[in-house]
Amino acid sequence: MDFTFSEEQQAAVEAARAVFTPVAPDSVPSPSLTSGAVAEDFDRALWARAADADLLSLLITPEHGGAGLDAIALCLVLRESAKVLARIPLLEHSAAAATVEAYGGDELKREILPRAADGRVALTVAASGRTGHDPAELAVTARREGTTGTGGGWVLDGVQTAVPWAWGADRVLVPAHTGDGVAVLAVLPGPAGDGDSLPGLTFTEQISTTGERLAELRLDGVHLDDRNLVEDPAAWPRLHDLLATGTCALALGLGEGVLKMTSDYAGKREQFGYPIATFQAVAVQAADRYIDLRAMEATLWQAAWRIGTGAGGVLPLAGDVAVAKSWASDGVRRVVQTAQHLHGGFGADTDYPLHRYHAWAKHLELSLGPAAAHEETLGDLLAAHPLG
Repeated sequence: MDFTFSEEQQAAVEAARAVFTPVAPDSVPSPSLTSGAVAEDFDRALWARAADADLLSLLITPEHGGAGLDAIALCLVLRESAKVLARIPLLEHSAAAATVEAYGGDELKREILPRAADGRVALTVAASGRTGHDPAELAVTARREGTTGTGGGWVLDGVQTAVPWAWGADRVLVPAHTGDGVAVLAVLPGPAGDGDSLPGLTFTEQISTTGERLAELRLDGVHLDDRNLVEDPAAWPRLHDLLATGTCALALGLGEGVLKMTSDYAGKREQFGYPIATFQAVAVQAADRYIDLRAMEATLWQAAWRIGTGAGGVLPLAGDVAVAKSWASDGVRRVVQTAQHLHGGFGADTDYPLHRYHAWAKHLELSLGPAAAHEETLGDLLAAHPLG
């Protein structure tokens, strides 16, 4: 078995490092230093540099101006972005574009994909449901106007909370359920879009743990034409798995950045005349967090590999995604807690970037959900698909 990354994947990492390494975590707006949103929009200058490096089109095929890479390449790039807390919707944009290309109609592809590939259009996804704890596809209903094939369009009703990067998005993908229990995807205009807003579609500001602007999206009898709705029932599960796995990649990158920061600090901070890194209790805690990161990495690549290749397994893909989410959710929390502990009071100093990483880690942990829930999902899958 060959676990090395391909030349194309390694090239994507090199491009990502060239874009993200110059970003100083100290420059990331701090939620501890403002009572409202840390910024009105995401980092447009960084977005432009990512577009110039072809990082926004990783999963888009060359036919529409992209690189045609896979989920592993995206996760490698996301890991690099999280090390410096990059404030761009790289995950949501990439996952949404890949889903539109795989399942959308030809007209929708022509309208969105070329402009998404070069960054002229920013995409995001409403994936948190009504409360953040319920399935996103159950928070909005979609019913057809007229009969199938008449071109009458759809009517959408419901609420999606905590839509990331919504205020800078040109399009928002929203899952919804139909009367027959099928999940569809609506492609709606975002607040930053160049088209007219739809009657009954409203966005209300929310503030995340990181201090970034989120949005509550409310649909009250919103009419949508057929070309802006993706009816393939495989579209939402694919998008959901890609978002979940990408979030695990962000957690891994953030955790690696924090552990390096902690290692550098512990190697310089002296107590009783010795660097605290030489103390056994400190070394053991750091080693435990290193093990967490390696487990997060192994489970991440397993899930990303199955998404990218479509390979089968003893369990459905949902099992690998659940394992990756379980490790990422607990792991990123443990890494940041240990970092705060080993930094002492210095970790809470707003002149030092660790408190920013802590806020972002908490946001990722909440986005992933509790590890126990993913372990329950895995248990249900094991019961339904006995091993051996």
